[in-house]
Amino acid sequence: MEEQSNNPKFKDFKNKISKQTLNAIKTMGFKRMTDIQTEVIPKALDGADVVATAKTGSGKTLSFLIPVVEIVAKSVNGQQGTFCIIVSPTRELATQTFIVLQDIIQYHELITSALVIGGESRRSQSIELSKGVHIVVATPGRLFDHMRTKEFDYKYVRCLVLDEADKIFQYGFEEDIKQIVNRLPKNRQTMLFSATQSETTDSLIKSAMKEDVQSINTNEDNDRATVEGLKQGYVICETEYRLHWLHKLLKKTNNSKVMIFFSSCKSVVFHYDFFNKYCNIGVLCIHGKMNQAERTATINNFYNAEKMALFCTDLAARGLDIPAVNWIVQFDPPSDTNEYIHRVGRTARGLGAEGRAVLLLRPEEKEFVNYLQDAKIYLDKYELWDRYSDLTLKIEAAMEDPEFYNLAVEAFEGYIRAFEVKKLKHVFNLLNMDLEAVARSFGLKQKPDVDIRVGFSKKHRQRKRIAAELANKNSVPTSKLLKT
Repeated sequence: MEEQSNNPKFKDFKNKISKQTLNAIKTMGFKRMTDIQTEVIPKALDGADVVATAKTGSGKTLSFLIPVVEIVAKSVNGQQGTFCIIVSPTRELATQTFIVLQDIIQYHELITSALVIGGESRRSQSIELSKGVHIVVATPGRLFDHMRTKEFDYKYVRCLVLDEADKIFQYGFEEDIKQIVNRLPKNRQTMLFSATQSETTDSLIKSAMKEDVQSINTNEDNDRATVEGLKQGYVICETEYRLHWLHKLLKKTNNSKVMIFFSSCKSVVFHYDFFNKYCNIGVLCIHGKMNQAERTATINNFYNAEKMALFCTDLAARGLDIPAVNWIVQFDPPSDTNEYIHRVGRTARGLGAEGRAVLLLRPEEKEFVNYLQDAKIYLDKYELWDRYSDLTLKIEAAMEDPEFYNLAVEAFEGYIRAFEVKKLKHVFNLLNMDLEAVARSFGLKQKPDVDIRVGFSKKHRQRKRIAAELANKNSVPTSKLLKT
């Protein structure tokens, strides 16, 4: 499929890209540049500051790693010191970037690198940084920790890369990034990358980059916000039957590689336990409450699997480049169109790749499809399955376990909490939600006593009052039972 592209070949830049890097690119199986690489690499090799926006899965990582390696290759000459820093919002994305970096530098015998992320030994990282590794790939918090020590000397840094910059801010690293930027040499080159444009990055661009910054947006003049090889649709499902729908989907996709997104860590664990322990359906799960060793092991297992379902939160929505993911299932809707784009970007990655995505919505959430369409995201409507398996006995058996019952209550609460922070309140409306039906979707016979007022700001006192009334009122009785 790459040969159909009119974009230049990597070897066309043999005067600007070193032989070692070109050999590595060839070994990795790449011949032609993607759109974002075609736009970014020449400008970055010339030393320009770059702000780049491109669809997820478009080859963004190579577009900054190649210039980074070339900068270092010209600077080494036996000299030790950190010349380039790459900042990623999550440990998983940083780890994957570091792995790709190892492929790029495989023929550069003198170039050294280090991965600096949370969850790993600070002391070991400090010892490695004190040696003056040439390229550092890091998460913001841990990087700033080391910048405040004497062991890490960053005065030679010539290039800073901020990957998924908008997400760095969303994860609460704004102050860390400001401190990092202010401490680095002013005459450095800076590259900022993201899959979506965001106002939150504007101040960072002004403070961290040169005035003549090169802005690149390969999404412009494109009638779709997602890649061509992605087939995507949505399903409208009654709230209380969501668990049954997921059970059917897992059966239908048991020969595929599937990522299923949930809105909370507790919901991930609840569904993971239910399907593994009580339905005999093997799945993996990853969420932010797991320790780093568990998260790494899960990603590795899913990476190497030919067919498997991974239950995850939005922790896995950014940057993970996992091969041959067939389906993206958004069991819980994303907060906005940007998050939708990042989730579905885990499939159909690379030139000519294909993938499928389905978004599950409650009847009250149907208007979200219109918001996606306004953002150039076009979904087909998929019909609901006629018949489901009767999960009654499995649910009753699970609920006999007090720990699982408590997990169901916590998952219910997590589901509700997620709605409190969603932006489109008239689409994801907590106040008109049938909480009894939501409870049944978690196997509970009745709504737990959960204070849904938490999360409302002081200016919304009337909404808090209405929410309190709603929490105490009786809801609609169960409708028809599902048949086998």
